[in-house]
Amino acid sequence: MATTWMPDSWRDLPIEQQPVYKNSEDLNDVEAELRRYPPLVFAGEARKLRAALADVGEGKAFLLQGGDCAESFAEYSADNIRDTFRVLMQMAVVMTYAGASPVVKVGRMAGQFAKPRSAGTETIDGVELPSYRGDMVNGMAFEAAEREPDPKRLLQVYSQSAATLNLLRAFAQGGYADLHRVHGWNMGFVAGTDTGEKYQELADRIADSLEFMAACGVTPDAVPEMRQTEFYTSHEALLLGYEQAMTRIDSTSGDWYDTSAHMLWIGDRTRQLDSAHIEYMRGICNPIGIKAGPTMDPDDLVRLCELLNPRNEAGRLTVISRMGANNVHENLPQLIRAIEKAGQKVVWSCDPMHGNTVKADTGYKTRPFNSILTEVRQFFEVHEGEGTWAGGVHFEMTGQDVTECIGGAQAITEHTLADRYHTHCDPRLNASQSLELAFLIADTLRKRRVHSPLAVAAEAF
Repeated sequence: MATTWMPDSWRDLPIEQQPVYKNSEDLNDVEAELRRYPPLVFAGEARKLRAALADVGEGKAFLLQGGDCAESFAEYSADNIRDTFRVLMQMAVVMTYAGASPVVKVGRMAGQFAKPRSAGTETIDGVELPSYRGDMVNGMAFEAAEREPDPKRLLQVYSQSAATLNLLRAFAQGGYADLHRVHGWNMGFVAGTDTGEKYQELADRIADSLEFMAACGVTPDAVPEMRQTEFYTSHEALLLGYEQAMTRIDSTSGDWYDTSAHMLWIGDRTRQLDSAHIEYMRGICNPIGIKAGPTMDPDDLVRLCELLNPRNEAGRLTVISRMGANNVHENLPQLIRAIEKAGQKVVWSCDPMHGNTVKADTGYKTRPFNSILTEVRQFFEVHEGEGTWAGGVHFEMTGQDVTECIGGAQAITEHTLADRYHTHCDPRLNASQSLELAFLIADTLRKRRVHSPLAVAAEAF
């Protein structure tokens, strides 16, 4: 690591998962243009998220982080943004009601356009082309012109992210998140399912509670949190040239912030201790996530925490475990014990998606819903056994009626994946499956609340 940090100090270090542009001058021109653009988020918002994540780390809240695997230019629309937002709102209200604690809502939105790949090229019918790395880099169509990395795509990412953020802020603060609309958040294709009916029953109970509170004088005018919510954005900080261009000094604190998102994370493929990604991330003051797969060494995780959070500040780091179903009991405890022994303050979150990707006989990449649920259950079990706080979940989902993950109440099979398989990269949960996951988490949060020391003491009293 460099002895002093600047936004460009990562450029002389080893770096993984980067596209190769034919014309470096074009890339430099685009990055220079981005440096002149206004910030997408503000330092004060990032600090507010960091404070909320500090509460998560102390067991006072729960983190819900979700959204698209990889946003695309083709599927960009106000309806798609709204539908993803409202599924996250449904999930949050289910968890809040069960856990009786705040839910910190962070979307994989307004910037999640680039994806790491296991290979730099792919071959179809004897033709080898660069791998699709997300719309931020190149096109999905298997054509030479489309697969050529184009730096001008960075400008379109900025434009779409700005418009998405504008709409998200309107939804969060303009009345759409009002708890009195809780019935209206149900999706049409979910409403007739068992999960939809379960959500409807919960919405009825919430509506009854709101009527009682109104009779007592507790209204949205008196309590603004009843009609609006805080909603934050996040993405993997993969293309460091873009992130550097969006890095600015906060005028109030003098600290550096990446203004492309409130929270950034480091992927499991780019977390090497001496890497450019770690060097860049250690200097920004945003909340940071670290993906930790089954190959993560406990000592390396501790060292990463020391590099990225040398002052051991609460809310700075979130460790996002992604072990795969049935691997959690073997791999996660040693990471938790190493962090506890080192006294590091982290939020523990579970990504049950990336370790459970399989290829169906029909050729589609998919994820079994039961495996996703299993990993979440095991995540909570391990933390309960270790006496630590299972603080959140991180998953890929959409508000659309897609058929990409097999299983769930809709009984999606390998043979029905083709019906509505729309992802540009990895398979996502649809709204119905996302709600099922929310109810599983809610049951766990409810049991944890009932058996907490305060609840047991109150019952004994």
